[in-house]
Amino acid sequence: MRILVSNDDGYFSPGIAALAQAMSTFGEVTVVAPEADRSGASNSLTLDRPLYIRQSSNGFHYVNGTPTDCVHVAVTGFLEHRPDLVVSGINNSANLAEDTLYSGTVAAAMEGFLLGIPSIAFSLASGRFDHLETAVEVATRVVRHAVNHPFKAPRLLNVNIPCIPFGDLRGFELTRLGRRHVAQPVERATSPRGETVYWVGPPGGQREAGPGTDFNALNENRVSITPLHVDLGDQDGFAEVGPWLEKI
Repeated sequence: MRILVSNDDGYFSPGIAALAQAMSTFGEVTVVAPEADRSGASNSLTLDRPLYIRQSSNGFHYVNGTPTDCVHVAVTGFLEHRPDLVVSGINNSANLAEDTLYSGTVAAAMEGFLLGIPSIAFSLASGRFDHLETAVEVATRVVRHAVNHPFKAPRLLNVNIPCIPFGDLRGFELTRLGRRHVAQPVERATSPRGETVYWVGPPGGQREAGPGTDFNALNENRVSITPLHVDLGDQDGFAEVGPWLEKI
């Protein structure tokens, strides 16, 4: 079993070190992660400059690019052998609802999935890696099951873990994405040079968080496992947009 580990927090993150150590029990692990924090990078590829891969003292490899760059370069050119599994994380905050569209953690796993490899993103609902041991145990159990019961076809899973002791978890739940309220407005400020600058505001609060959603699972202290796909096609839109064709 060959496992590629990446993230969006950077190769120096405690989360990726813990995840890599846990994955080593299943086989050969290679870490390829961004050289800097690229949270919120989503599925961006770097096309305007060359990318390099360097190795740190702990053996991890780092890339001067995005999480998507890391997995793409690793799978399509850097690694001698194709990975059997891509895992991303452990992120130091949850990736729920619309967060999955912006998340570099999810994007790294998604790139593995797009390249035909089963991929899993792990996120801990803590901004300081509190109860990281809980996330490690969850990741170990999820990957062990995936290894022992392989998917019939590559799958992409988004796993969110409550920030509590493992013994306090109330189980695992298969969930769908919830929905957030609209994000809060940007904050305007003045730079030392007198220029107007803007800080992106916090995400919106929970809007659709009922039973079956990822929000609800975490609210109830359960691990949320959400299968994702990348088909952005709007089937309902066909009926409304279709008649346009006769009038354009």
